[in-house]
Formats: sequence, C-alpha cells, structure tokens
Amino acid sequence: MSLALDDEPTMDADLPLSEQAYRQLRDQLIMLEIRPGDAINDSSLAVKLGVGRTPVREALKRLEGDHLVVSYPRRGTFATRVDITELADISEIRELLEPLAARRAARTATPDMRTALRTLAADIAASDPSDADQRALMRYDIMVHRQIYAAAANPHLEDVLIRYDNLATRIWCLVLDKIPSVAGHITEHVDLLQAIADGDGERAGALALAHVTSFERTVRSVL
Repeated sequence: MSLALDDEPTMDADLPLSEQAYRQLRDQLIMLEIRPGDAINDSSLAVKLGVGRTPVREALKRLEGDHLVVSYPRRGTFATRVDITELADISEIRELLEPLAARRAARTATPDMRTALRTLAADIAASDPSDADQRALMRYDIMVHRQIYAAAANPHLEDVLIRYDNLATRIWCLVLDKIPSVAGHITEHVDLLQAIADGDGERAGALALAHVTSFERTVRSVL
C-alpha cells in the first residue's frame, strides 16, 4: 500500500474563483515553486490559473496577510524571503498551539472524522514513505496537519495553525535537499492520528509537541 501522494493539489470547482486562486498560489509559495524574492505579476498569474485579474488580486491581498507575499509601492508584489532566523519564533508558537489542537481534536472530532484519521494512520503505517519523492511527502504532511486542525473544530485556531504550519513548511522546503529523508517525520503522524481518533487527548498533545520539536531539531541539524 502506498501513500496517496499527488503531484498537484486538487481544487474544488465549487469554490469562488478568488478562493481557488488563493489556495493554488498559497501552496505554490509554501512549496517554493514560486521562489522567495520572485516578482509576482497578476496578469500572467491570471492567465496561468485560468481566472481573471480580480480574483488573483484578491488572493494576493490575503497572501500578504499570511506573510507569503509583500507589496511595495511602485515596485510591485514579490514572494517573501524565507528567513531562517524566524524558525525559533515560529516553533515557539507551534509548540503551544499544535498540542492544543491535538487535544481538542481528540475531544471534539466527529465519528466520521475519527474514521478518516484512522484510515490516514493506517495508510501511513502500511506504506514505505522512504521511497516517495521528498516534495510529495511534504504535500502529504501539509494535508495531514490540516486534517488535524479541521478535527479540532475551532476555525480561529485552524486559521492560525495553517498560517504557521505554512511558514514552517517553507523553511523545511528551503533545506529539503540537505535532509537525507523526511520519511521519519511522516511516520511520526501514525501514533498522533491514532491517539486523536482514540480520544486520548493527553497522549495526542504530547505527541504533537514531540513532532514540532523534532521538526525544529531536524532543520537546525542541517543549518
């Protein structure tokens, strides 16, 4: 059995065009497919995404709030630089909020969500992620985290955690070629997902904290 890894994220056609543009651009920025410092032209992006300039401009405004792009008067919009020195600050926030989300998810997840989390855990446990493409694994990692945030059923917490997980993922992708493998980082999710599905909040919180600190430790080891 193999992980359900997709080269490109799928878009929900029922979403507003500005939301579709936002999600596609956000994930390209997270994965560094739009390189840090690159100029961003709304006209060319509109053509590439198959939408009008207005949805792209609306998406770029949101992405600026996410600290993924920055706009300068008379100069234009650019992908933000990835600042490794922000790792400690980002990790400090995630070390507080990731365990909170895991504990809350263990307490509040619906039966259907618990079933989905068990299936996700079983997929990872039955797979050999060491054979998978590193960037595909990072996409999978993003998806797993977003599932946990959704299970926590607190939209404000979910929004904050997605933003900081996105920033952490950009740092990870910046050093990805220096890391032998992220497979171990992916398999750490198995016990975490199972603990949430079992309703074991204390164990879920402890595992979430260990996962975040493991990420920071791995990144620092290659700096």
